[in-house]
Amino acid sequence: MSSTAARLLVRALEAEGVKYVFGIPGEENIHFVDALNDSSIRYVLVRHEQGAAFMAEMYGRLTGKAGVASATLGPGAINLQLGVADATTNSTPVVAISAQVGLDRIYKESHQIVDLVSLFRPITKWAELVPTAAAVPEMLRKAFKISQTERPGAVYLAIPEDVEKAPVPDDARPLPVNVVRPVDPSAAQIARAADLLATARRPIVLAGHGAARAGARDALVRFSEHLGIPVATTFNGKGVFPDDHRHALGAFGFMRHDHVNFAFDEADVLISVGYELQEFDPVKINPDRSKKIVHIHQFPAEVDEHYPVAVGVQGDLSRSLHALGEAVHRRFTLSPTVEKVRTLIREEFAQGQREDGFPLTPRRVVADIRQAMERDDIVLADTGAVKMWMSRMYPTYEPNTMLVSNGLSSMGFAVPGAIAAKLAFPSRRVLAATGDGAFLMNSQELETAVRERIPITVLIWEDGAYGLIDWKMGLELGRSSSIAFGNPDFVRYAESFGARGHRVRAAEELLPTLREALAYEGVSVITVPVDYSANLALTETLSHVLES
Repeated sequence: MSSTAARLLVRALEAEGVKYVFGIPGEENIHFVDALNDSSIRYVLVRHEQGAAFMAEMYGRLTGKAGVASATLGPGAINLQLGVADATTNSTPVVAISAQVGLDRIYKESHQIVDLVSLFRPITKWAELVPTAAAVPEMLRKAFKISQTERPGAVYLAIPEDVEKAPVPDDARPLPVNVVRPVDPSAAQIARAADLLATARRPIVLAGHGAARAGARDALVRFSEHLGIPVATTFNGKGVFPDDHRHALGAFGFMRHDHVNFAFDEADVLISVGYELQEFDPVKINPDRSKKIVHIHQFPAEVDEHYPVAVGVQGDLSRSLHALGEAVHRRFTLSPTVEKVRTLIREEFAQGQREDGFPLTPRRVVADIRQAMERDDIVLADTGAVKMWMSRMYPTYEPNTMLVSNGLSSMGFAVPGAIAAKLAFPSRRVLAATGDGAFLMNSQELETAVRERIPITVLIWEDGAYGLIDWKMGLELGRSSSIAFGNPDFVRYAESFGARGHRVRAAEELLPTLREALAYEGVSVITVPVDYSANLALTETLSHVLES
């Protein structure tokens, strides 16, 4: 069989170590999909291209290797865009590949022509059309290199229909993969950062998504213990510093002044490790611009008036933390505020364990999820009130074991994302925690999980409304509107796909139901009614907590 651009593309994907391509075929990329049949790559047929992009994103986030999403031209490619934009704003490597009309008609008005490259450029690190079959090896290698290099993100390639099936020379082959090596920080930068810490009173560490990507957990723990500095994380950084460590302050990013903010209020020096500004607005931690900031990352900080960097340390995060720890010749004492924050967090979690009303409180749901999951199991918390409660309260001990979208904050990623998470880590149990609104945005991917025999558990927090918007309206307007909707019978809905369905009818039923579902070697869907009256009560409590 003569080689074509489609077959060369598949060989190049294999050379990059790709194991899965998530997508839906179309008339214009059938040669590519067919070529995958003769490869080591598993094509995961999805039910909507948005789901394919979210799967590629979560696979890339968990493995550090770009996830691959595939679609046909026009509407198929456009449907990829939400997940592609989500990946870029969440600093996650993704390579999106779609078909395009042939070069023989791309220059004129014709069926299904849309300038896809122009559409993808604002939401990717690089977007381009493959003009010839001979360009495939170079362009695919470039795509993966750009996508995976810090700061990672999505890239996009459009492959015209006539290019895809064009012949290639017999000697055409993928380019070798070059690996970026860790970079040591500048000695001058380390010395300046050490001088700043030498006069600090109350330094605090904020660890972000970049710390998780860089595998800096152990270095971060050693740095904190060596210098006696407390550590908070962003929502995307949860787990990069274990929440059961005595220096842990929990996760920062709630929409109001939360427990962890009190430690930031008294801090004079902020050591940010892998923090990226899109994770949360720095005005929340530096409102008067008075804190001195040491920015440790693999690339320079973005410019923001509330994030004035005093010292930038650029290089491998683990090496940078080690060098800075060695250069600082003092040890700090934890302030009473740190213990107060930790006490408040423990007390709120314990309160959730005791709450037995029905519908269940969000705190009780979080507490039962934590009890059902092992330390390295993976939970994805979809965007909405679910994300706020899980990110605030769910104790996390390892990086990338509690996943949220906190860059673009897209709804509907958790169910398709859970499928990719299980493929990335087959031995770990995977739970998608989602509101009823977010669930129905990509619930069709239950069929994908059932058909592909990918065991996941979905826990639907059911309240018949867009709970986070209701919460925000209540806070700012004193009333809400246009947030309520109806739901199907989720048990029967799950069963119609061939999954198991469960409905929780009392508080004490949730934990055993979770355990049963997580032990099942198939797809399970649990629906639990949730009482979100706790939302406004929480923000009211937080406004008075310092007065106690």
